[in-house]
Amino acid sequence: MSLHLLSGRSRYGAAVAVALSLAACQSVNDRVLSVTDPDVIPPSDLTTASAASAASVSLAYGAINTFRATTGAAESSWLFGGLLADEWSTSSTFIENDETDQRKVREFNGSVTGMLRNLYRVRTRANQALVAMLQYNPTQRTLISELYFARGFAELQLASDFCNGIPIGTTTGALPPEDGLPISTQAVFAKAAASLDSAILFANGTDTASVARLQAARVARARVALNLSDFAGAGALVTVANVPTSAAYRHTFSLTTGTNTIWGQGASARRYTIGDSLEGNARNIVVANAIPFTSVRDPRVPVTVTTIASQDGQTFSRTTTLFGQLTSVDVTSGLDARLIEAEVALRAGSPTWLTILNGLRAAPPRLGDVQPTVLPPLLDPGTEAARVSLLFREKAFWTFSRGQRLGDMRRLIRQYGRTEANTFPRGVHYKGGNYGTDVNLPVVTDERNNPNFKGCTDRLP
Repeated sequence: MSLHLLSGRSRYGAAVAVALSLAACQSVNDRVLSVTDPDVIPPSDLTTASAASAASVSLAYGAINTFRATTGAAESSWLFGGLLADEWSTSSTFIENDETDQRKVREFNGSVTGMLRNLYRVRTRANQALVAMLQYNPTQRTLISELYFARGFAELQLASDFCNGIPIGTTTGALPPEDGLPISTQAVFAKAAASLDSAILFANGTDTASVARLQAARVARARVALNLSDFAGAGALVTVANVPTSAAYRHTFSLTTGTNTIWGQGASARRYTIGDSLEGNARNIVVANAIPFTSVRDPRVPVTVTTIASQDGQTFSRTTTLFGQLTSVDVTSGLDARLIEAEVALRAGSPTWLTILNGLRAAPPRLGDVQPTVLPPLLDPGTEAARVSLLFREKAFWTFSRGQRLGDMRRLIRQYGRTEANTFPRGVHYKGGNYGTDVNLPVVTDERNNPNFKGCTDRLP
């Protein structure tokens, strides 16, 4: 199946065989729901209402399982976005990794192709499942909410990480299949807003699962609101009453359903090494604008520096204990809510932005496998520009490798008057040549099978 069939086409119908994921769905309450036998739903299984009802639930769990591959269950744009930004540096033998770290990503980058395909698959499979669930299981509102959440989060990640001109189709199951039309990232954010609004609408129960889905949808919707410059709207969504700091929607892992790929690609395979403002084995190559995640020794991102060679056989390894083989990842969290509140307060000129940040430092929430020690309070740096820099630096440490850093760096340019030259890594690259100018990932060559797509509209932030 070509990539553009996933961006804009769907061949779903109630009596049409549909591919499903084999693995289990896992989320905030750590449930494991297996999709049994597994790859297709044959038409013969859909001859009764009860069979169709069961099949629609299987479709839903398959879609949500696919969602895991866009965060920590596969090499996703959570990793590649951090590589293009400053969270990670390449220590891989793969040119796809090197060119991304160098900010010179080619349109035919095979790794980006897989990441983009998975994001499109979430949309396609969520829409297929929603058609079935709304017909056969309309009272299962919590599961329907989670499908809208998965779709909206995929759209949020697409718009955060990829260039302008992202082809998006309706993928509702209509025939003949539709070729997606390229739209701007702002238009993709608008689609994410609509999806997440639906997730909020359907999560109207009082049970634990429904409340958890509601909190997750509110955080993701607030992130979309920030990108749409609706700061007041973002703040209203994530008050402590709406999203307590303890809230979390997690993707979990096991030896049977898949392990944590952030750990697998970093600490295990050593294809990624923790980013820094000093690169090269001699630590003598200055990387302008990069946060010194390694050098600063911050307890939120503990780093082990060794002379052990990484996968490329040359680069000294820098790993973190944040993520282990089975460490769950927070897709959304109450920590995210507090960071959004802090940014909204700063935009409004309220001093509570610093109060919120210092509250987190005084009582640090657990991050992955790490419980950070108490951090000293921050002081107001005195100027608006310095306050913005401080807030986004704090956020970078709190949200390390959770798919937010690249989007935030792009927002620094779009919304805060920064430039590519004073935001993204620049200078000599330690594997040769200089850093390029990319500030996002491209929609890849495979999408040119779509006659509507002629390449990125632009590579602007």
